Amino acid sequence: MTNLEYRIEVGGTREDAYEVRFAVFVEEQGVDPDIEIDEHEDEAVHFVAYADDDPVGAARLREPEAGLGKIERLAVLESHRGNGLGEALMDAVEREARDRELTTLTLHGQLRVAEFYEYLGYDRVNEEFMEAGIPHVEMTKTLEE
Repeated sequence: MTNLEYRIEVGGTREDAYEVRFAVFVEEQGVDPDIEIDEHEDEAVHFVAYADDDPVGAARLREPEAGLGKIERLAVLESHRGNGLGEALMDAVEREARDRELTTLTLHGQLRVAEFYEYLGYDRVNEEFMEAGIPHVEMTKTLEE
């Protein structure tokens, strides 16, 4: 992999986020396309990572209740994994959460990447469960000032 520089846009173009999400979740992982876009798209802040002008990563953040942020749909194209982009996206989401004065973050992480979230300071809060046909665990992190 060449040494690419990434740009992450907060409030990124939803179409670009959908492009990444469909490539990762629908095409690669077999998630039903009818559930990939849901009723929370309009209320969420979308994050899109670009290599040059190509969307290569995405995530979204929403606030289902006061002070609580939920991170959803974190995705990085396979060709851009393993070089820190997932961590950079999570850093951008956490910065935005702090700016919005959220105190706790939660996410449903795929079981196969739970160690990645643990490395970032997230703790498992339940046993594994199935979501979109994929084993997940719920994880949380308290944000510090």
